[in-house]
Amino acid sequence: MRGTNVPRMTTALITGATAGIGAAFARRLAAQGHNLVLVARDTARLREQATELHDRHGIEAEVLSADLSTDGGIEAVEKRLADRRHPIELLVNNAGFGNKGRFLEVSMADELTMLKVHCEAVLRLTSAAVAGMRERGRGGVVNVASVAAFVPRGTYGASKSWVVQFTQGAARDLAGSGVRLMALCPGFVRTEFHERAGMGTDNIPNWMWLDADKLVASALTDLTRGKTVSVPDPRYKALMGLVKVTPRGLLGGVTSRTGRKYGPQ
Repeated sequence: MRGTNVPRMTTALITGATAGIGAAFARRLAAQGHNLVLVARDTARLREQATELHDRHGIEAEVLSADLSTDGGIEAVEKRLADRRHPIELLVNNAGFGNKGRFLEVSMADELTMLKVHCEAVLRLTSAAVAGMRERGRGGVVNVASVAAFVPRGTYGASKSWVVQFTQGAARDLAGSGVRLMALCPGFVRTEFHERAGMGTDNIPNWMWLDADKLVASALTDLTRGKTVSVPDPRYKALMGLVKVTPRGLLGGVTSRTGRKYGPQ
């Protein structure tokens, strides 16, 4: 198999695959010869992406249209992950979104939808994937979180903090099984994320923006190395070091001025 920075894998399933970090994972893994299951809500866009990756890299790209804010969408992906005849050996839980507005400015329905996608879907899909991986003695899960997990910043940050804690705990429980779990914690990434959420980015310095393709390459290297948390850029590693020694009250003020949303997708 081509590529030396990724564990041996047959098929990878990626949620939120049509844009941003998810699309970067799809490009990288397809280039390395992995077959793909691409998951998102937009069927037409998924089919276009699958055709392009197949034609360019000669891999098989399966399309699975699913809305992970619904039980039916989660169940459809769970079913595919549980298929022992066509096993998934890498799961990338990337689907996610941001809400524009402070606490109480965002509707309760939107807040609960965020928890459904960021927490419940991640829990259920990770569980569905890992059951088969543990039987086979190999596999990997990348749960895309954010550096927002480490700062006090509303429901988004809280949900991403849950992703990090859940991933680390599950990784400890699966130690020695051959299954690797990693929480990926990027900072600001140049994707469609902020535009879709209606968030301005003019106040974000240029140096804070990351390239999705470079981020994914670094993340896959960290997965191979057995890391359970990946902050894939020296700039953000340094910032997270400062976060650890900064009083929480001061952090809250800083993150309020830089906007509701830190991170990826």
